[in-house]
Amino acid sequence: MNWNGKKAVVTGACGFIGSHLAEALVRRGAHATALVFYNAAGSNGWMDAVPPDVRKDIELVAGDIRDADFMRRLIGPGDTVFHLAALIGIPYSYTSPRSYVDTNITGTLNILEAARQAGARVINTSTSEVYGTALHVPIDEAHPLQAQSPYSATKIAAEKLAESYFKSFELPVTTVRPFNTFGPRQSPRAVIPTILLQLIAGQDEISLGDPGTTRDFNFVADTVEGLIRVAECDRTVGVTVNIGTGSDISVEQVVALAGKLLGRQPTIRMDARRLRPAASEVRRLQAGNELLKSLIGWTPPARVEEGLRITADWLQKEAGRYDSARYYI
Repeated sequence: MNWNGKKAVVTGACGFIGSHLAEALVRRGAHATALVFYNAAGSNGWMDAVPPDVRKDIELVAGDIRDADFMRRLIGPGDTVFHLAALIGIPYSYTSPRSYVDTNITGTLNILEAARQAGARVINTSTSEVYGTALHVPIDEAHPLQAQSPYSATKIAAEKLAESYFKSFELPVTTVRPFNTFGPRQSPRAVIPTILLQLIAGQDEISLGDPGTTRDFNFVADTVEGLIRVAECDRTVGVTVNIGTGSDISVEQVVALAGKLLGRQPTIRMDARRLRPAASEVRRLQAGNELLKSLIGWTPPARVEEGLRITADWLQKEAGRYDSARYYI
């Protein structure tokens, strides 16, 4: 697909993946509208980190997906809507589950309805957390859905709304389930920046939750590539598809790789604050990516070590933003 002059709307563009996606779309020639969450300080979140030569070509709009009228004004005919706006922190979903319902479910409904009225295409971004702990690996799209946190429950509900709009109204919508994305601009609430920031601060004892859990880690550029390629393919309409490398690695192994990268020999201290409730912990995530490969002829490469190096280089420049001793939820 030639993106020159094509209209794309990215919700959640102020966030980690959304900012990279808006940047990539503009670099491919798209007219990108980046929806950032309104705040009185006028911050555009991570959109402010996009290089100025690219940012000048992005239309920044401040608003809220919970406002249905606003979404109807934002989404127009022919738009490709990449829907990434969401509350995503799993620990905070235990504290404030209703806010996740309002944003992740009602907000998604507002986007689907606005797209239906406008005649737009929607790429609904879900999460591998909808699977819960793997009952079989690799986890294909037919794997049972298990709501092991309020966050994952709201993402399952959002997926089902998207499915209903395809089946009821023929809305051209695709749901993608990215497995664990990491890279520059990611919040320190996520495990890889948590590990790297503690090492960069000179800590040899790394405070973590359960280091035995495994994840299918995807570098952010590859998640973005998958989202764009899915949007370019007509065969993905009405489909739910994973984006993942097909291999997993334990958090403990990530600590060892990060320590080697930074010339340290860290140990791990399990921090009770960082542990999920026992029945809520997702023990293993490993993507099945055969459907993705069959649809678009591409799967993301497994490049944890390369991604760690790029992320560590970025965090060393940005470490002043964060308190490595703080637990971000």
